[in-house]
Amino acid sequence: MQATKKTHVRYLILFMLFLVTTINYADRATIAIAGSSLQKDLGIDAVTLGYVFSAFGWAYVAGQIPGGWLLDRFGSKNVYAFSIFTWSLFTLLQGFVGGLPVAWAVVTLFTLRFLVGFAEAPSFPGNARIVAAWFPTQERGTASAIFNSAQYFATALFAPIMGWIVFSFGWEHVFVVMGALGIVFSMVWLKTIYNPRQHPRISPAELAHIEQNGGLVDMDQKRGNAAPKWGYIKQLLTSRMLLGVYLGQYCINAITYFFLTWFPVYLVQERGMTILKAGFIASLPAVCGFIGGVLGGVISDWLLRRGNSLTFSRKLPIVCGLLLSTTMVFCNYVDAEWMVVGFMTLAFFGKGIGALGWAVVADTSPKQIAGLSGGLFNTFGNIASITTPIVIGYIISATGSFKWALVYVGANALVAVFSYLVIVGPIKRIELRDDAPKPQAEPGANGELASSRH
Repeated sequence: MQATKKTHVRYLILFMLFLVTTINYADRATIAIAGSSLQKDLGIDAVTLGYVFSAFGWAYVAGQIPGGWLLDRFGSKNVYAFSIFTWSLFTLLQGFVGGLPVAWAVVTLFTLRFLVGFAEAPSFPGNARIVAAWFPTQERGTASAIFNSAQYFATALFAPIMGWIVFSFGWEHVFVVMGALGIVFSMVWLKTIYNPRQHPRISPAELAHIEQNGGLVDMDQKRGNAAPKWGYIKQLLTSRMLLGVYLGQYCINAITYFFLTWFPVYLVQERGMTILKAGFIASLPAVCGFIGGVLGGVISDWLLRRGNSLTFSRKLPIVCGLLLSTTMVFCNYVDAEWMVVGFMTLAFFGKGIGALGWAVVADTSPKQIAGLSGGLFNTFGNIASITTPIVIGYIISATGSFKWALVYVGANALVAVFSYLVIVGPIKRIELRDDAPKPQAEPGANGELASSRH
């Protein structure tokens, strides 16, 4: 391949990240679409359903740091492929719990959802690592926003399909179809994903463009040590900037997991829709969330190219988008279905614009532990995947309606705004300190780190 010919292989890589994240979130949402029918068939109450919803989150959170370490140790391609295959297999197996006695069915469903969460743990840290390796700094916000926006696309595409499957064939079939799809995709992933220097189709010109503009193309050339460096993790946990980012991501994910778990149930039980209609209605806010998600990244990178600071360029879409997402609370004061859908759509659009946390991770992660840094970020963020379904379950059980549940979700958006405006401060790449004594200075290491700071 001629050195002068510039390829665009990184866009193929981004397309694959978009597809895998779509499947990832579709598999998470299967339980939400099936939730109302499953609850009726198994005869379980709102609190029990809330715990079943949360099963994914317990394991997903527990697996973040191990998952990030595996990515740093063995590279993104193989770890991610194994992750896709295993979470898809556990999703497929959920389709067979209906034949068990009720008590066993609930326990088995919880266990399988737990295993799905653990298997999915490396996915988003893997996305962040791949984006950091393949994309220059000024393209990273858009790239991160595109793969992150797949969560909305997944709902927009699969919610109507899964609603139709539940309506026509029963809730069990949703899990079988989605699990089989993921297993097939894991094979495609192995044939498509490579590190920048190893990709057979990349040109020297594209590789140079990525490398010279902030892409960490050698991230997987020198793998991490055999064990996590806990001293490095301590440095991340003592960064005020990162603690603010972690709090913000927790609150953003509280909004995400309301839509992924209780939102279809809200439409059926609070608004009296059929599961088929709820599946289609749930796709409308997701479409706008997808548009907002892409737009947030595009706006952020545009601001950066216009000469604004990285801090301003990332924070402005986050703050404005999350303020817009609080409009879901207005659903408590309207009765017309179209107004409910309108406010939820506006809220999801705003949440999409503000969901730039993974771009911030790519901007701030030390290159030595990019996987661990993403895993730590996702650990804090996805505590919301545990707390949100359970808290909402208790709110519904105590009040008999979703009104205070919506207030709870809207309040999380305000806390995230506060965190980015007051706690985070300037956004910049973390430079790790090596606490071990050195016999002599190593100026090259500092220079290399400084070159990746933006």
